[in-house]
Amino acid sequence: MVVRKYSDVKAEYVIMEESSGVKKRVLISKADGAPNFILRRFTIDPGGYTAYHKHPWEHEVYVLSGKGEIRLGETSHELSVGTVVLVLPDEQHNFVNVGDEPLDFLCTIPS
Repeated sequence: MVVRKYSDVKAEYVIMEESSGVKKRVLISKADGAPNFILRRFTIDPGGYTAYHKHPWEHEVYVLSGKGEIRLGETSHELSVGTVVLVLPDEQHNFVNVGDEPLDFLCTIPS
């Protein structure tokens, strides 16, 4: 069992071409004994964004704070507190902070 505060996990900047101002905390992973999923918390600085990318696994996302947009394929959708998103495998996507405060969201992926 693992019980801890998210703030006890070090936030690290995501170093990925075509992304800016993105920090990630891996909250729960295989290293903690989780056999199936990884739970991460992302913080995107105002004006920041993730790379427009795709991969063969899904994401489940829950927005905790801030305002943003997600681009899925050729369509953009608003993100705000309480928004949930399913990004399907191999779906092109990126997250953009369009607000004046950090955009925080939880993201679960298979391990």
